[in-house]
Amino acid sequence: MHSAAVTAEGDRIRWVELPGRDPARVYVHGLGATSPAYFTATAVHPLLAGHRSLLVDLLGHGHSDRPVSFAYTLEDHADALAAALRAAGVTGADVVAHSMGGSVAVVLAARHPELVSRLVLVDANLDPLPRVPGALGSSGIAAYPEEEFVAGGWREVRDRAGAHWWSTMRLAGLEALHRSASHLVDGTDPTMRELLLALPVPRTFLFPEADAPFPGTDGLTAAGVSVVPVPDCGHNVMLDNPEAFARAVAEALAP
Repeated sequence: MHSAAVTAEGDRIRWVELPGRDPARVYVHGLGATSPAYFTATAVHPLLAGHRSLLVDLLGHGHSDRPVSFAYTLEDHADALAAALRAAGVTGADVVAHSMGGSVAVVLAARHPELVSRLVLVDANLDPLPRVPGALGSSGIAAYPEEEFVAGGWREVRDRAGAHWWSTMRLAGLEALHRSASHLVDGTDPTMRELLLALPVPRTFLFPEADAPFPGTDGLTAAGVSVVPVPDCGHNVMLDNPEAFARAVAEALAP
């Protein structure tokens, strides 16, 4: 376990690091998740093992600190992640990022281009979303006022999330979870999709084959983004079909 202070107050991001050769690979989890739980099997898979790998927990999540004073915008997450990567001596990394983590990774590549050489996004959020009371995921969390969510609304989210997601979501700070979800559904300006289209690095977007066609595929491919369906999986691609996921990531990161 490694860590770095990433705010003026000294709040720390933590990550599990596996030694290996450069370029480093940085794995970034989604909302209410943690990278060691979601990506360890990927990082050590025979098709991907051997590179220096950092399984990072975003601020407010997992093993990282959960400051209440932090705003948890996508830009804030990206800047905090950038500070951690600089402290770790990482430049030109291959970034593999899931769901909200993919949104953060797009913003990271746009704001701190020297840190990212290739992007593999895994069913990432590219567009703003509506707030939908009772919905699963960020739309449902963001539908609560923050005070209501922290005071007890989180229990309803827990019950909707189920045992698996709650096993990692329970580690997130309540304010962190709500603010991250709220800023995720609001998106960025320009949107994450627009930022992704403009990035000059190799980019791959993985999504569950059952969800095909992915919205906006033509625009993504026209901009040079490889859009790749992965069979026999849901949103948690790396957990649902780890072999197919490892193959797809290995192909995306092939020399």
